[in-house]
Formats: sequence, structure tokens, C-alpha cells
Amino acid sequence: MSKQLAKGVTDKRIIWPLQSLNFFMADLQAGIGPFLGIFLLAHGWKSGLIGSVMTIGGVAGMIMTIPAGALIDATKRKRFYVVISAIFTILASGIILFTQEFWLVSISQVATAIAGSAIGPAIIGITLGIVKQKGFNKQNGYNQAFNHAGNVVGSALSGYLGYKFGITAIFLLAAFFGLLSIISVLLIPAKSIDDHVARGMKEGEKNEKASGFKVLFQCKSLLVLAGALAFFHLGNGAMLPLYGLAAAANGHGNASVFVAMTIIIAQLVMIGTSLLAMKMADKRGYWLVLFISFLSLPIRGLFAAYMHSHIGIYPVQILDGIGAGLQSVAVPGLVAHILNGTGRVNIGQGAVMTVQGLGASFSPAIGGWIAEGIGYNTTFMILGAFAIGSILLWIIFAKTIKEAC
Repeated sequence: MSKQLAKGVTDKRIIWPLQSLNFFMADLQAGIGPFLGIFLLAHGWKSGLIGSVMTIGGVAGMIMTIPAGALIDATKRKRFYVVISAIFTILASGIILFTQEFWLVSISQVATAIAGSAIGPAIIGITLGIVKQKGFNKQNGYNQAFNHAGNVVGSALSGYLGYKFGITAIFLLAAFFGLLSIISVLLIPAKSIDDHVARGMKEGEKNEKASGFKVLFQCKSLLVLAGALAFFHLGNGAMLPLYGLAAAANGHGNASVFVAMTIIIAQLVMIGTSLLAMKMADKRGYWLVLFISFLSLPIRGLFAAYMHSHIGIYPVQILDGIGAGLQSVAVPGLVAHILNGTGRVNIGQGAVMTVQGLGASFSPAIGGWIAEGIGYNTTFMILGAFAIGSILLWIIFAKTIKEAC
């Protein structure tokens, strides 16, 4: 097996567990998260408070992302951290079923975010360690396609089970997918992961500690990428939960089914766009892929402002699928490419995700309080307009990014 890997031919007995991990991990990470807003709304919460508790979890995840990336760079037990993260995510999500007290719900979101902060870098590191830098773009594209497919299946089942049996059934489904995630990652042989390659280290380089923000600020292209993503997610982070709340407030049928439909539509589109992004990146580079993703948000905001209904979810969530699907492949691929040979790939991923998370974590609170004050329609337009910052950064520093690609 090791000889095959050394020649760049990856055993299918390793790839299939990796792809199944991405499939099952999708629903575990989502869990009851997309349904949290409507669950709390049904228990008397207002949109501002719902957005605030989501922001608390987002900030916790943001703070832990760089330490998590550094940990994944340093450890030779990457599979172990996936297992631990899965267990803690299941336990933390379960708290919400038993209490809706603000601080306990907040603690649950914090615990879930902290556990989740290690999952992304760990899967990226495992993938890079298996297929090496040369095969990363292609395999990451397939990983994301399986991840989105897992979201489709998980959301469809969650919507049905939530409609028939309530949110407890959604939690049990997420826990079941979590168990399958643990089995999948344990089926990946530890010896198939090259820990030096997994962190982008040059041969013979010493294992030195690095600061995530030092890595970020020393690399202009990485800093531009992080800033553009922060603007994008400042608008995008609140869009889906607020869209579900708008539908629930306007009485558009069963809220669980509506939210499930929004996720399914977006994730189906993401399957195709993640594979498209993989091919576009090979032929045209990452700049164009990300530029298209940034353009999708202002258009999505306009549709959301005037079409929060069963008809409106199609254009709104198709655009979400385009933006998120392209980024799911392009962002890890570009970071791995920029930091190849530095030994800082995962901490670099963590630094970019932290700045991106700064936007995403504040988005629900900003969007929630704006919606409570001036209504959903204007809020969606404001959220979409944040991506103008991303577009301007991407155009102004296009040469810097293209040279890095």
C-alpha cells in the first residue's frame, strides 16, 4: 500500500472511507443547527436573541480555529480528533432538547463550535496526507461533492423526520450519522497518512511552532483571501436562518419542511458546482472560481428580499449553492497551494477560517436585530450588499492572487 501511495496511486480502500467520512460528517456538523432557529422560535424566542446565540457559538468557533489548525499540523493522530469532535458535537447538540435556557443553549453552541473547529482542518490534513499536493485539488473536489450529497440526504431525512416526529428525531439522525462518521475515519489506515505532507512540510524541515496570524500577515495573497471571505460571510451567514424565520413568520407551511427544502436545493447545486470548481481551478486558476462565488451573494439578497416563499427558495438557494459550492473547493485548494512547502498548511487554513468566521459569527446577530427593527426584506438586501467588499478586494488585488495561483 505504501508503495502505491508513493507513486501517487491511492488505494480505493482508503479513498472510499475518506469520501464516506465526508458524506456522513456533513449531517453531523449540520445536526439541528439549520433547524435551531425555528425550534427556538416555537419556544418563544425572538429573532434578535436567536441571532445572538448563534453569534456566541460562531465567535467561539472562530477563536478556536487557529489553535485547532496548529493542533492538526502538529499531531500524528488526526483520526483521533475527528472521533473526539464527533462525540462532543453529538453530546453538545443534545443539550438543546432538554432545555431552552439562554445560557445553556449558548454553552451548547459554544461546545459544538469548538468541536467543529477541528473537523475541517483534520479532514483537509488527512486528505493532503493521503493524496499529496498534486492530487489534492481533485480529491478535495470529490470530498466536497460527497459532503454536499450527505447534506442533501441528511436534510431530506431531517425535514421528513422533523415533520413526523419533531426535532428529537433530527437529533437522533445526526447522532446516527456521527456514529457512521467515526466508523468511516477509523477505516482509514493511520499509516496511509503522511504527516509531513499533511501539513505541507518540505522534506527535512524542522517541526517549528508558528503563529496563525503571523502566517496570515506575512502572506499578502492569504490576507486578501481572508478579508474577501470575511465580507462575504458577514452577509451570507445570516441569510439561510433568517430566510427560514421569514417563512415561518409568514406561515408558509411546515417550517421544518421549508428549512429542509432550502438546504436540499442548495446542496444539490453544490454537488455540481464543487466538481465544476475542481475543473475550473485546474484550467483557469482559483481567482475566477472565487470571483464568481462572490458575485452570487448580492443577487441572492435581491431574490430573498422579494421572494421568501416556496417559489422563491429555488433562485435564492440555487445562488447559495453556487457561492458555497465554489468556495468549498477553491478556498482549501488555494490555501494549500499558497502555503505548499511551508509546513503551515493547516494553521494557514485555520487563520483564513478565523477571519472568515469573524464575518460569519457576527452575521446572525447583525441580521437578526436588523430584521427585528426594519423587517426581513431590507435586511436581505443589506446582507447581500456586504459582498461588494469582497468583489472590490478581489478585483483590486487580482494580480496578487493570480500570481499566487
